[in-house]
Amino acid sequence: MINFVLRLGLIGAVLGVWEWLVAFMQVPTYILPPPTSIFRGLVNGFSSNLYPEHIMVTLSETLLGFVFGTVLAFFLGTIVALSKRVEYFLYPFIVMFQAMPKVALAPLIVVWFGLGLTSKVINAALVAFFPLMVNTIVGLKSADEDRINLMRSLAASKWQIFWMLRLPNALPFIFAGLEIAMIFALIGAIVAEFVGAEKGLGMLIQSMNINMDVAGQFSILLILSMLGLLLNGTVTFIRRRVLFWDPATQADGKLNSDKGGV
Repeated sequence: MINFVLRLGLIGAVLGVWEWLVAFMQVPTYILPPPTSIFRGLVNGFSSNLYPEHIMVTLSETLLGFVFGTVLAFFLGTIVALSKRVEYFLYPFIVMFQAMPKVALAPLIVVWFGLGLTSKVINAALVAFFPLMVNTIVGLKSADEDRINLMRSLAASKWQIFWMLRLPNALPFIFAGLEIAMIFALIGAIVAEFVGAEKGLGMLIQSMNINMDVAGQFSILLILSMLGLLLNGTVTFIRRRVLFWDPATQADGKLNSDKGGV
């Protein structure tokens, strides 16, 4: 509890110093607005029902892109990890595709699929795809060979080895990839909205940039950071419930409980 109060106190101190420095140095609001102006922009955006609609659009794009990207990444990563032939022929193409900057691909995706939801979901899925695929491959390949040989000696099939040994062993890697992929999906959706969109927080930032509403832009950046924390926290919560047997998860849970009890 004390640590939580100290954390809030640190945030308050940073905001206070920020407010004082902007006033003391007489920084124009179009360069760096004070926290009070950002807070007013946040309140005005919610009171006018401007922000909620755009938040829901960006959130839906992020979640759909995350689901499609991670499902494809898991299945493709599983195939690559279990088949050396598939890995030999397919993995170089996957790496080359990932090396392409998604910022450069986003305009093409918008041209191909329009300004609506589809282009944003595709871009978010592409950005979220690679972290989970790599973690899935590494996790499935990290199974102990002695245990695999033991199961083979007991006449276990490939699917039994997969479900009973490889997949449970890979779950910590997979959830680590999911945590990264969730944040990447949000970034991918925002990048696509920057390029061209009818709704969404990225489109709203672009509109405020044209109008020189810097305080409004900062308020949206604050909303995006909160969304990122919420989405990441959701994946972390699920990981703790699913991987209750994992030593790293148990240590993380014990650390959080110790912090709350101080």
